[in-house]
Amino acid sequence: MRLTASQARRMALAAQGIGGGRDRLVGMRQVGKVITGLGQFQIDSVNVLARAHLMPLYTRLGAYDPALLTRAATAKPRRLFEFWGHAASLIDIQLYPVFQFRREAAHDLAWGRLRTLVDNQPEVIEEVLEAVGQYGPATARDLDLGEKKYRDHWGWNWSLAKTALEWLFYCGRVAVAGRTAQFERLYDIPERVIPEVYLAACEPWADASPTQREELTHAAHVELIRRSARALGVGTLRCLGDYFRIAAAPARAAVAELVSRSELVPAEVDGVKEPAWVWHEAACPRKIQTAALVSPFDSLVFERKRLARFFHTDYTIGLYTPPDQRVHGYYVYLFLLDDAFAARTDLKADRATSALLVQSAWLEAPAEPNRARVAAELASELRRLADWLNLTNIVVAGKGDLSHDLIAELAKPESTIHSCCISPPRNADGLVPPPRHQPRVRTKETS
Repeated sequence: MRLTASQARRMALAAQGIGGGRDRLVGMRQVGKVITGLGQFQIDSVNVLARAHLMPLYTRLGAYDPALLTRAATAKPRRLFEFWGHAASLIDIQLYPVFQFRREAAHDLAWGRLRTLVDNQPEVIEEVLEAVGQYGPATARDLDLGEKKYRDHWGWNWSLAKTALEWLFYCGRVAVAGRTAQFERLYDIPERVIPEVYLAACEPWADASPTQREELTHAAHVELIRRSARALGVGTLRCLGDYFRIAAAPARAAVAELVSRSELVPAEVDGVKEPAWVWHEAACPRKIQTAALVSPFDSLVFERKRLARFFHTDYTIGLYTPPDQRVHGYYVYLFLLDDAFAARTDLKADRATSALLVQSAWLEAPAEPNRARVAAELASELRRLADWLNLTNIVVAGKGDLSHDLIAELAKPESTIHSCCISPPRNADGLVPPPRHQPRVRTKETS
């Protein structure tokens, strides 16, 4: 199979659930469909605009009630569990048994203080596990053993209890029941968090021989590459393995098996030197219609080389870049217009002033002929975003080559902005809520 870059983009976007219409009736059925399609929502502790795991649903569905996602991750019937997928993520509960291979390998993957604790103080681990069983769900602070706290590396608070909890979490002896308002993990024993059917599906590992463990691990790799291919639509070996962090060798073996089963189809993509594979059920729509902001931790942009080759977009997460080396800002969202990234903007929610801060706005070079449309569509999307976040003001700084076009568009009455695939936003019950407000627009010139 041979694909043009345009076909690969449309296939990738359709597989990610983008372009099917936003701001329609959004309930648990729609949320569940995205969970099944993507398989995971990456979690990040940085909260600049909205929590990272909340944004993929907004990108695909438009305005929705975040309580739906909380319910999917914490209430019965549980649809998500927290573990390490691409990174720390909320993962489709159906994959809980599949990730047993990673939990079983926890001892070999322990590092730093985890390794020190496992090797030298195993009694502490058992003490913490007993406390979780007695007092869970509980945070690491709830179970702190009074030891000296450390603040190094990324600033994590590695108390002794937290280190023990991290180890117990890696190996599946505790699970995450939810998060506090401060975004701390609430740990509990798996039997009180994970549905019994998924715990039972892990039992083959209990008495498995080394050969059987290899077979179980390979089967897990195959399933994760299968889910990756389904979520990506088309990708290279690097893309398919990166989605759930499967190393190259086992990813290659899994791809070969899926090709032999006709679930993956070999393909060539224009402009991509490496071989690619297409999910056998992937759709390639004639066109994609959307206008949506994409967060730095969205699964659409996990693999930066894929983003560059398929979408001709170079993208670096600014928050991991030293301030003096940032080009576009700290927390930069890409703006997807139909099947191409047309702009990028550094966004922040200032809750104290109820303002959506547009700290910079930049036009992507290929979108220059459509500058007016890009500015109009981005202005419309920023209004919707501010309304979803319940922010009453939009404050635009003058930084970026699209900022003044954006200021001009936001100064127009909202009714003059026409965006594709938009119907009135509805609440979780499918009802159109009364208008709350139209965000006021202010400009903030920068030198």
